[in-house]
Amino acid sequence: MKSVKFYFSLLIAAVMFVMPVQAQDNQPAEPVEGEVIETPATEANEGIMLIDEAAEEVAVEEAVVEEAVAVAHQGSEGRDNSDIDKEFSVGKAVEDFVYQSALTGDEEHPGFAMEGGWKYAVMLLVSFVLLYLAIVKKFEPLLLMPIAFGMLLTNLPGAGMFHAELFAGGHVHWADFAAGSGAGLLDYLYLGVKLGIYPCLIFIGVGAMTDFGPLIANPKSLLLGAAAQIGIFATFIGALALGFNYWESGSIGIIGGADGPTAIYLTSKLAPHLLGPIAVAAYSYMALVPVIQPPIMKLLTTKKERMIEMKQLRTVSQREKIIFPIVITVIIAILLPSAAPLIGCLMLGNLMKECGVTERLSKTVQNELMNIVTIFLGISVGATATADAFLNWNTLGILTLGIVAFSFGSASGVILAKIMNLFSKEKINPLIGSAGVSAVPMAARVSQTVGQQANPGNFLLMHAMGPNVAGVIGSAVAAGILLAFLPL
Repeated sequence: MKSVKFYFSLLIAAVMFVMPVQAQDNQPAEPVEGEVIETPATEANEGIMLIDEAAEEVAVEEAVVEEAVAVAHQGSEGRDNSDIDKEFSVGKAVEDFVYQSALTGDEEHPGFAMEGGWKYAVMLLVSFVLLYLAIVKKFEPLLLMPIAFGMLLTNLPGAGMFHAELFAGGHVHWADFAAGSGAGLLDYLYLGVKLGIYPCLIFIGVGAMTDFGPLIANPKSLLLGAAAQIGIFATFIGALALGFNYWESGSIGIIGGADGPTAIYLTSKLAPHLLGPIAVAAYSYMALVPVIQPPIMKLLTTKKERMIEMKQLRTVSQREKIIFPIVITVIIAILLPSAAPLIGCLMLGNLMKECGVTERLSKTVQNELMNIVTIFLGISVGATATADAFLNWNTLGILTLGIVAFSFGSASGVILAKIMNLFSKEKINPLIGSAGVSAVPMAARVSQTVGQQANPGNFLLMHAMGPNVAGVIGSAVAAGILLAFLPL
C-alpha cells in the first residue's frame, strides 16, 4: 500500500514539473532588441493584418474627433491673459473689428465687400420683400413671416447661423455635429425639418382644426379633391421636360397641391437643396389663392353654372366623425405605407377633436403646439434659402412651374365637376371643384365669393369644404406615391 502511494505521489510530481515547461515552450519567443520578426504570409495572417489596419484607422479618426471635441469644449478656466495683453492696442482692436465684421470679409470671414458678397445683399432684400408681403399685405403671415426672418438670419454674412454642408448629400452628418464644428442655432432647428418632425406635428394641428363633416356628408367631393391633384403630376412631367431630375420634379410638382407642410415634408426627403425656393413658392401661391383662382374659375364656367344652388348637406353624426379618421388611416396606411406619417398625424388630430374625451389635448394641439411648431418650421425653412441655393435659374423655373401647378390643380377640379354634372341628377356647382386644392379654408371661401357674385343667394362654403378637406388628404397621398416610386 505504501508503494502505491509512493508511485502515485511521484506521478503527480512529474506532471506538475512538465506542465510549466510545456506552457513555456508554447509561448512566443521574446523579440531580441533590433531583431525584425516577420509574420508568415498566410491567408489567416493577411486577414488579421487587414483587421489591425482598419482598427488603427478607426482609432486615428476617433482620436481626431476627441481632439476636436476637446478643443471645442475648452473653457477659459486657468488661461493666461499675457497673450492678449502683449498684442493689444486700440488701433489693432479697431482693425480686427472691421476685418471680422460683415463690412469687409474674405474666405474665412464672409462679408459684403468680398467677391460675390452682393448675393447677401440681394437675399436680404428678398427677405424684406417677403416680410412686407406677410406683415402689410397679410399673405399667409403665420408662416411667411417666420420664413422671411429665417431667410434674413441665414444670409447675414459671418453670423454662422446655418451651414448647408452639415446636410450635404441629403443626409445629416452627425459626426460633424459631434465634433464641435461650430453648428449654429438654425442647424439644430433644421433637424426637425430634415427628420420630418415639424410637418407631421403641423398635420396634427390641421386635423384638429378641420371639420370632416362636409366630406362625410357628400362623399362625391372626394373625387373633386383627387382631381385637383392632377396639377401635381402634370407639373412633374413639365419639370422633367425642363431638365430637372425625378426627385426635383416630384418636389416641384407638390406645389400644385397648395399644401405647405406636405411640400416641405416631401422636399426635405427628395430634394432638400430646393427646400427654400419651393417653400417660398408654395406659401406665396397659397396666399395668392384669391388672386389666382377667380379668373380660372370664371374662364372655365358659364354664369348659369356659377348660379347653381346645391341642397343643404345632411347632418353627420358624431359616431361617423369618430369612425372616419380611424378607417381612413387604416386603409391608406395599408395601401400606401409611405403616406402613413402625414395621414396618420392628420387623422390623429381630427380624432382628438371629434372623440369628445380629449378636449384638453385638442385645444393644446390647435393652439400652443401649432404655434410653437409653426415658428420653428418657418425659421428652419427660411434658413435653407441661402444665396447659393436661391439665386440661380432653378429658382425662376420653380416659381414658374409652381404657378402652373397651382393653376392646373384649380382647373382640374372645375373640369371634373362639369363632367360629373353630365351623369348626376343633383347638379354640382363647378366652382366648388377649385376648392380641391389644399389651401384650407381659403380656397373654399373663394368658391363662396365667386358663387355669390353670380347669385347673391348662393351659399357654397360648406359644399366647398368637402373638396377642400379631400384635397388635404389627396396631397398627402400624392406625396406618398412620389416617395414610394422614387428611391431615396
